Amino acid sequence: MKSESSEFIRSYSRALSRSAASLIVAAALLLSGCNGPDADSPLAQRKAVFKQMLKTSEDIGGMLRGRLPFDGPAFAAGAVKLDALSHEPWKHFPAVKESEHTSAKDAVWQKQARFQTLARALETRTGELVLATEQLQLTPANMIPPMNNVEDACDACHKEFRDH
Repeated sequence: MKSESSEFIRSYSRALSRSAASLIVAAALLLSGCNGPDADSPLAQRKAVFKQMLKTSEDIGGMLRGRLPFDGPAFAAGAVKLDALSHEPWKHFPAVKESEHTSAKDAVWQKQARFQTLARALETRTGELVLATEQLQLTPANMIPPMNNVEDACDACHKEFRDH
């Protein structure tokens, strides 16, 4: 009798182990589909660009606010990077709003001319920031005004077109 119950326990344990393993695999497969939008989707592509822009802006803005030590050449390189990035996200806004959840308000698609105007304004401001790094002495005092203009351009677009 003892060997029958031992065999039953071993058999039951193996079945439980297989069931647990199956549940873990099923959960992993389900969760893998919850990672957000397809990496190649316009939404994911523009989110990636905006994330790079935010990181770059925080780094160079941090130099102007004393959060990071001011490093003129690093600031200038950051300005160039921010300027290049500022031309990218607009390519990833399709003509018709995608069905995925997005932080973009419907106004992006309803007021395309205004949206494009604000996009060009940001590109202009980041270009002016690069010019300031080339034409002025690289000091926080000289870089604060053009950086404020960049941040104001970001804020203007976010207020009208981003659903926070």
